[in-house]
Amino acid sequence: MARELKIGNRLIGDGHPTYIIGEIGINHNGSLDIAKKLIYRAKDAGMDAVKFQKRTPEICVPEHQRNLLRETPWGLITYLEYRHKVEFGHEEYQEIDQYCKELEIDWFASSWDLPSLEFMEKFNPVTHKLPSALLTDLELLRAYKATGKPLIISTGMSTLDEIQVAMDILGEDNLILCHATSSYPCPPEELNLRMIGTLKSIYRCPIGYSGHEVGLVPSAVAVALGACLVERHITLDRAMWGSDQAASVEPQGMEQLVKYIRVTEAGLGDGVKKVYDSEQSSIKKMRRYTN
Repeated sequence: MARELKIGNRLIGDGHPTYIIGEIGINHNGSLDIAKKLIYRAKDAGMDAVKFQKRTPEICVPEHQRNLLRETPWGLITYLEYRHKVEFGHEEYQEIDQYCKELEIDWFASSWDLPSLEFMEKFNPVTHKLPSALLTDLELLRAYKATGKPLIISTGMSTLDEIQVAMDILGEDNLILCHATSSYPCPPEELNLRMIGTLKSIYRCPIGYSGHEVGLVPSAVAVALGACLVERHITLDRAMWGSDQAASVEPQGMEQLVKYIRVTEAGLGDGVKKVYDSEQSSIKKMRRYTN
């Protein structure tokens, strides 16, 4: 059975071009203008999709954190107020949906709770992405599964046993399982990119990589190790306010990331030794035959 699935108009899996996602998340800081600039930059760089995050703050913010004060671009406000500030509603997502259609780039979101998933379903996204933090929310997993859409699942902060419980619920069809380490930014010694091969040996679904490191090389290495999907946080400027900005890729880096991944794909080949036409002149100039 082919290790592949279809998201939108794209086949993703072994033998297909890497599906590259620019994770906008909440790096828009509540600004639709910033969000649209990031969408444009991702498309211009050659990325295949952008992803947002959708939460219902009253559900996702624990009771003990709601009234904690936080310095923000809107002043000193409670954490719950801050979470509301960075959430887009129906009007903003309608504009995002229309803009992405105009640019011909896929968009979708990580929904952190049931109402958010129901909200996102209204836009008929090409896929849903389950964030690492919610791999153990079995009720939410069942709701994701019930949408019938292709799913992308991240596995940061998870044990193999926890991953297996989730896979028992979701199944391996119509799903991409992504290796991830949930530290922001992630130090190189904790990337553990060989887990891509481990997951490929355990599961028959396509395996991807969601990276939170500083730099671009590990993402290309992930492709060389078998990742068919790469997701990286993106930003207009890593110095912008926000917890995810430091582990994000700026516009010039987006272009380089896509280039590195496409060069890596081209360089992998098929593993069959052959003599290329481009080598013929070298054979004539340098080859020595002796008995």
